Amino acid sequence: MSTEQARPPLPPFTLESAKEKVQKAEDAWNSCDPDRVALAYTEDSVWRNRADFFSGRPMIREFLKRKWAKELDYRLKKELWAFTGNRISVRFEYEWHDDAGFWFRSHGNEQWQFDELGLMQRREASINDVPIKEVDRKFHWSRPVAV
Repeated sequence: MSTEQARPPLPPFTLESAKEKVQKAEDAWNSCDPDRVALAYTEDSVWRNRADFFSGRPMIREFLKRKWAKELDYRLKKELWAFTGNRISVRFEYEWHDDAGFWFRSHGNEQWQFDELGLMQRREASINDVPIKEVDRKFHWSRPVAV
């Protein structure tokens, strides 16, 4: 028996629960907190992100740390594309800039597969980056400053 905490909503998904799962993922990823985000995945979760293939929560955490060290002022929007049973497909866009100040909009899609506790077992992501000018950004957002 797993000692993992359930991450509702749980499969099988309805339209409402699939939308909720997508929104929770968007909120978590926008936190840019690798520890928080990694908890949504099974200990042995299998990932394909662009041309990177890896598995396991420690590898996910390390990947996310590298990602957000490179992709500064990251802001993501996800949209439910399709769902069935324990699977969800999303399209997304996110914007970020590198340490030289060049802005990008990244477009992609993801396929997710969940276990019975609502943890993601598998994530397949295809992503393309497009250089943009800062003035052409869609997603303006600033992180709250901790006091």
